[in-house]
Amino acid sequence: MTQFDVATAAVEAALAAGARYADARVMHRRSESMTARNGEIEDLRQDEDAGVGVRALVGSSWGFFAVPDLGGEAARRAGERAAAIARASSTVPGPALDLVDVEARVDSWASACEVDPLGVALSVKGDLLTGATAEAHKAGADIAEGLYQIWDTQKWFVSSQGHRIDQHIREAGAGISATVIGDGETQRRSYPSYRGQYGTRGWELVDELDIPAHAARIAEEARALLSAPQCPAGETTLILGSEQMALQIHESVGHAIELDRILGWEAAFAGTSWLDLAKINQLRYGSELMNITIDPTIPGALGSFGYDDEGTPATPRYAVRDGIWVGALAGRDSAAVAGLDYAGSVRADGWARLPMVRMTNVGLRPGPHTLEEMIAATDDGVLMDLNRSWSIDDKRLNFQFGCEIGWEIKNGKLGRMLRNPTYTGIGPRFWGSMDMLSSEIVSWGTPNCGKGQPGQIGHTGHPAAAARFQNVRVGVRG
Repeated sequence: MTQFDVATAAVEAALAAGARYADARVMHRRSESMTARNGEIEDLRQDEDAGVGVRALVGSSWGFFAVPDLGGEAARRAGERAAAIARASSTVPGPALDLVDVEARVDSWASACEVDPLGVALSVKGDLLTGATAEAHKAGADIAEGLYQIWDTQKWFVSSQGHRIDQHIREAGAGISATVIGDGETQRRSYPSYRGQYGTRGWELVDELDIPAHAARIAEEARALLSAPQCPAGETTLILGSEQMALQIHESVGHAIELDRILGWEAAFAGTSWLDLAKINQLRYGSELMNITIDPTIPGALGSFGYDDEGTPATPRYAVRDGIWVGALAGRDSAAVAGLDYAGSVRADGWARLPMVRMTNVGLRPGPHTLEEMIAATDDGVLMDLNRSWSIDDKRLNFQFGCEIGWEIKNGKLGRMLRNPTYTGIGPRFWGSMDMLSSEIVSWGTPNCGKGQPGQIGHTGHPAAAARFQNVRVGVRG
């Protein structure tokens, strides 16, 4: 049987067992990761799995069942079990759950990949990490760590409405960090991000990062931070670099606009949302410079795909336009309940997990400024970059973030390096204070977004640029 035959058998069995709608995803996944410390390989992991997951809709209830078996009989049993679970869950009276209309497609899609990351020799990958971490260690890091991660995922999707879609998505990324330990103080610097940089690309992405060229620099900066002055406390002008802006978007916008959270369907890990559907297209989320898009079509970004796990084609749309909240991350069922006419943001992290609303590429549209112009226009402020810690309440509203490094800004020029920089704010008030935004967008990849029970790890993208905010509380009050 082909993978499409397996998925079709599962869907047909679910329909025969009483489902009014069913879909199935066959997935084959391979992954590889390696870590190194101080010039030595610490760990190598290679995994491979395959299976089929089936959703069945009975009344207003979903049933889901998955098996690690691509035989026809196993697929049919999975379809029957999914329908039985849905039927058992539909005993509570209520209207049948509608699904937003999506055109049934027969299609094939693959992410761009110049160099197959799984085809690159392990010796080449190992030399990269051991060389870079050895260089950082030599330059003063007490602990120098490096890693790369690779995912190769093939999907075959079939629905009872006629979808028949296959996709091949390859993802890769890498990064290094340098940690130094002082007298009661530990500092860390990372490149290119505290968790690395990732995208739906091949090994060419890792080559372009040129990690060894930054090894000595981050070690030297981490050591310099040990003796740098503490970030002062108070209200000031804050400039955030693009990497920290990606985290700011992820936590205070991305999770907040997930429709299942807004509806109260989901609260695990990241809480619900402060947004009220009655205020969509009216609520001011931020300043007029704030334009946030949901765009899974960005070439090479980590949240990109051809179709989501409901067969909805990737389509860009606004979440915030000129500062006004106008859109959400939605699935076919949640969109129908909310009265929206679009979906397209449902994914699962494997064949054995129920697809749910997830971020795709949620990020900023570029602004009219440069980082240099923002610094020059600031008489007194702080520049912070690269995330170190994050904390946000379960409504995605009040937050406090820490960064790896900061710099004092005086009279339009960068001054002293600052250690332990932190800032705090309330979502719409903070975004409303954004008065300058760079045109230099970077599509940062976040490979570790947790959500759901059982937990799922999502891969999301965040196009971001440096931005300036007014009257932000920074530092820690004594």
